[in-house]
This record gives sequence, structure tokens and C-alpha cells, in this order.
Amino acid sequence: MSSAGISLVTGAAGFMGSHVVEYLAKNGARVRATSRPRKDTSFFDRLGVEFVPADLTQASSLGRLFEGGVDRVFHLGAICNFSTPYEKLFHTNVLGVDRLTDLAMQQNVKCFVHVTSTSVYGYYQGRPFSENSPRQPMDDYARSKRDGEDIVFEKLSRGLRAIIVRPCTVYGPRCNDGAGKVFSRPGKIKAIPGNGRQKLSNIRAEDVAAAAVFLSERDDTLGQVYNLSDDSHPAVSEALKLAAITFGTSIPSLSLPLGLVRLVARIEGALCRINGRIPELELDAAKYLSADYIVDNAKVKQTGFQFQYPDFETSMQQLGDLYRQQR
Repeated sequence: MSSAGISLVTGAAGFMGSHVVEYLAKNGARVRATSRPRKDTSFFDRLGVEFVPADLTQASSLGRLFEGGVDRVFHLGAICNFSTPYEKLFHTNVLGVDRLTDLAMQQNVKCFVHVTSTSVYGYYQGRPFSENSPRQPMDDYARSKRDGEDIVFEKLSRGLRAIIVRPCTVYGPRCNDGAGKVFSRPGKIKAIPGNGRQKLSNIRAEDVAAAAVFLSERDDTLGQVYNLSDDSHPAVSEALKLAAITFGTSIPSLSLPLGLVRLVARIEGALCRINGRIPELELDAAKYLSADYIVDNAKVKQTGFQFQYPDFETSMQQLGDLYRQQR
């Protein structure tokens, strides 16, 4: 699928959105980045990327995003945490999708890449999540992502040329939100949740960006859903140890019963709400630690996509080198 026109990236000032912008710009695409109005646009200026402010909750601000011939849309604009209630998530994570897909259809966009989350599958049921696994969201964030997907599914039936990608826990440079922040910067988690043997699925942000762009360039991916996860499934204790080594913090040795972990998360969440902050370990995120969480990435690999960071341990070593260089 050729794409000589503009590639629009929503949520461009956020963690994953910034990586998509960076990947597109470094590979010679014409990029238009958008997020809520902001004074500091130096990141986009350095990349030579056009920045057009807009707000997904304000329909009147979105039309100009498509001026000049937009070929592709990479929709990453969303509220991405487990602490925001559904009534607030709805305006961005659901209505925002509805507004943007309407405009994409009106403008005959060649490909709309909707980036959502494997959280739509809910808690682990003993088998790796595939794209055909039932969606059983168990928290407000996951429900908002499912409802946003439903809008895309409905418009696919009306001619929207779209792809849905579901990353699992995303970590990497510039991550300060979501569960992936534990593996992206020095953290405050000093104990191992439960027995620490629960298996995890993770993916580097750079691979999310590369996969989204790769899939957008193929005709046979339209109308499909793709999980995004690397090839490794480290145990919680192993992953926390690697994070501590990566960022030079103390390696957790104490194990806390999961019931106590949830209690601590509940108390911290209440205190953070008072201060308007997102807790280090959110209660709804802690609930996923009761079992393994394994995501099947076979479908995206069958397209020919190759991960830059397929192994979590090797990736963390590289991330540590990058962190020390920046310091």
C-alpha cells in the first residue's frame, strides 16, 4: 500500500504516540502530529514534523487535521491508566474514536490504524490470548478500549479501511504512565507481588511503532486485529530484578501476599486521588497479577514483521545502556 500523503498521528505527545511519530519521521514519511494544545513543541520541531493541536473531546477542533491529503491515521490518542473512571474515559477513548473514524471515512483515508490494548481480554483464563479470544474487560479502562474497538468494527462494515492493534504492557524510553513504567525508569516497588512466578507479556514501544507502520503498508492486513507482544514471558520476580539492575535500584527480595498488595494499592490509590496523581501500582493493574498473562503474537509474525526487541532481558540491557548514556 503506497502512502505519499500525510500520516496523521493522534496522541503524538504521549508515550506511544511519540514513538510512532519518531519512527515515521526517521523513515521519511510526511507526518502531522496532534495532541491537546501545548507550548513546548520542541520534540516535533527537532524531527521536522508538523504539529497541529486538537482535542478529541472537541469535535470542532478535528476537521483541520485532515486538510491537505491525509493517507493514514495512527490513532493513539487516549487516556491510558487504570485510575480514571469510565465517565471521564468515555469522552476520549470512545467518543473520540467515533469522531475521528467519521472524518477518516469522509476523507477516504487509505488506512486507519487503531491502537487499543490487550486489556480488552480481561483476566487470564489459562490459555495465551489470541486475536479470537473473547473480550471480557474487567475494569473501566479495558471497557473503554473495548467500546472504542466496537466503533471501529461497526465502521469496518460500512467501508472504513482500518486495522486494530492490541499491544500488551508497553515499556521503553519516555514511559511515565501505565503498567510499563515499572520497566522504563527507576521505580518505587520494593517487594515482589505474590510468589513472583506469574508470567508476563511485554513489548517495547519502538516495536509497537514499527509494527503499526508495517501493518499499515500492506493491503492484506486491512480489517484485521493483531496482538503485539514480544517473544519472551519473564516471571514477575525476574522482570522486577532486571528493572532494578537496569536502573541501579535495590533488587526486591521481600514477597508480599497478593491480598496485601491489593490493599496497599487501594490505600495508595486513595491518597493519590487526593493529590491528583496516578499511583505507582494501580489497584486494577494489581488484580492482573493473580495469574499468568501471556499474549500470543503468532499472527503479526506471520505477516513477516520482525521485532527489534523480541527478548525482554536483552531489551532491558539495551535500555539500561541508554539510560546511563542519558545521565
